[in-house]
Amino acid sequence: MKKTALYNDHLKLNAKMVDFGGFNMPIQYQGISIEHNAVRKDVGVFDVSHMGEFFISGQDSSRFLNYVCTNNINKIKINNAQYNCFTNHDGGIIDDLIVYRCDESEYMLVVNASNIKKDWDWLISNVKNFNCKLLNESDNIGLISVQGPKSLDLINEVFKKDFSSIKKFRFDTIIYNKSKITISNTGYTGSKGYELYINNEIISIIWDKLINIGAKYNVSPIGLGARDTLRMEMGYCLYGNDINDSTTPYEANLMWVTNLEKEFIGKEKILSSIKNSSKKMINFKMIDRGIPRKGYNITDEFGNKIGNVTSGTFSPSNKIGIGIGYINKNYTIGDNIFISIRDKKVKAELIKLPINNG
Repeated sequence: MKKTALYNDHLKLNAKMVDFGGFNMPIQYQGISIEHNAVRKDVGVFDVSHMGEFFISGQDSSRFLNYVCTNNINKIKINNAQYNCFTNHDGGIIDDLIVYRCDESEYMLVVNASNIKKDWDWLISNVKNFNCKLLNESDNIGLISVQGPKSLDLINEVFKKDFSSIKKFRFDTIIYNKSKITISNTGYTGSKGYELYINNEIISIIWDKLINIGAKYNVSPIGLGARDTLRMEMGYCLYGNDINDSTTPYEANLMWVTNLEKEFIGKEKILSSIKNSSKKMINFKMIDRGIPRKGYNITDEFGNKIGNVTSGTFSPSNKIGIGIGYINKNYTIGDNIFISIRDKKVKAELIKLPINNG
C-alpha cells in the first residue's frame, strides 16, 4: 500500500488510517461529523496527495485533449481550470478529472487516485497521432485542500500574499523555498476553498504551517470520511460509486461537461445513450428515519425494484439521510421513492442537490 508524503504527519495527529485507492489515508481524526462541521463553519485541511497529476504539452496538446475529453478544451483560458470526463469507445466514463491550462500548449490533468494507471495507459494508447508530450508527476506532487469560510484568510497568512483575486476554477502559481506551488480555487466540498499542488519535498512544511497558523482560525485536519459527507451534500460524484466505465455522461447527469459539437472518443455511443438509456442518476433525502447506504435497493410504492443507491450517508448539516443513486423510470423532483433498509421500505423524496452549501 502506498503512503503520501504526509503519512507521518497524520500519525502525529492520531488519525485513523485506511486503504483508499491503494493509499494508506486518514479516514478521520476527531470524528466525521465534527470534521464536517468544521469545514462548513471554519476551515479544514485535507491531504489528497493520492490524486494523480499528468502534464500534457506540445503543439497538438489542445487537439489531443479535445479528442480524449468530453468538454471543450478550447474554452479553457490560461490559468483557468475545467471539470471534465474521459469516456471509452462505449461512452462509459473512464474517469472524471479537472484540466488546468498552464500555458497556451501546456495542461495539468488531475485524476482520481484509483484510476492513475488506467488513465495513464488510456492516454498513452491514444496519443500516437498527436504531437505532444505526456509526463506523469503523480509520485512527485502532493495536494493539500484547504476548505471552509476561513480558507482564504488562512492561505493569505501562510504565504503572506492576498489570493482574493483567484476566482472560482482559476489558479495562480507562487515560488516558495525555490519550489513552485499551484494555488487553485477548486474543491470537492461545496464550501469556499482552495487546493495547493506542492512538491513532496516541502509539503510537510506547508502542512505544519497550515495547522499551526490555522489555530487562530479554528483549523481542523479533515479525513476522507468527512470529505465524503461534504461532497454528498453537494451531489458530487465519486468515481467507482456513482460513475464508472459502464455509465455514460447522460445517465450521470454530466451532459453539462459534454460538448456534442466536437468529435471525441465515445461521442456516438453517448448520442445513442440519450435516445435509449433507461437508467438515470437521482438525488434524494430521507422522509422516514433511516440512513441509505451504497448497494441498497430503491423501490416504488409497491415494492418493485426500480434502481439502487450508489452513495448514501447521514448529513451532519441537515441531520437527515441523503443519497445518490440510479433509477430506471421517469421521475420529477418531489416524487417519493422507497429505500430497502434491513428489509424495511423507508420513504425518501427526490430532490435537487446541493442540500447544503456552507
